[in-house]
Amino acid sequence: MYIAIEGVIGVGKTTLARLLQNTFEADVLLEIFEENPFLSDFYADRARYAFQTQIFFLLSRYHQQNNNVPKILAEQKNLIADYTFAKDALFAGINLHGDELDMYHKVHQALGEKIPKPDLLVYLQAGTDTLMNRIAFRDRSYERKMERGYIDDLNHAYEDFFSKPFDHTPVLKIDSNELNIVQNTGHLKQIENRIRETLGLVPYQPSLPLG
Repeated sequence: MYIAIEGVIGVGKTTLARLLQNTFEADVLLEIFEENPFLSDFYADRARYAFQTQIFFLLSRYHQQNNNVPKILAEQKNLIADYTFAKDALFAGINLHGDELDMYHKVHQALGEKIPKPDLLVYLQAGTDTLMNRIAFRDRSYERKMERGYIDDLNHAYEDFFSKPFDHTPVLKIDSNELNIVQNTGHLKQIENRIRETLGLVPYQPSLPLG
């Protein structure tokens, strides 16, 4: 079983992946983003550093997934990842333009053919104000210059991206605005139940409401 968790920056992907690890007896694959040497400069000047930042992320995500996902699945282990390789193109569509975007798409398409697709994608949704509050609360130094407009653009891009079929992968959408999976174990249990129901894994209770 391979589950990927997606959503805009600050929505809680990594937290959910870690909290579900023991429940599903899974290995966890977490996105490596702090090693990107352009990230802090990108948030300060997106137009200038967009291409360098995006290409670094593309190659880093490819190597991480290509080196880990097939091996873990071949060993018949469950896997939970806090990102997908496919979503990288979503960011490129916002940050790149013209020839840079065309070049990016060619490389992304070639690399993406080698990456296994998840059995289920859990898409965590949240309003832009909720996302900004969560970003401020975790207070990462390189995110302090992040503009609300950029997060709002990402939020709309995510909604558009996941409103369409996703690589023949089932998408479970969860509104996380009113959820606190760290302090409320009931909220976490409800998400677990929704995942089990979607994948047909017992035990689960049909159609438990969230929130």
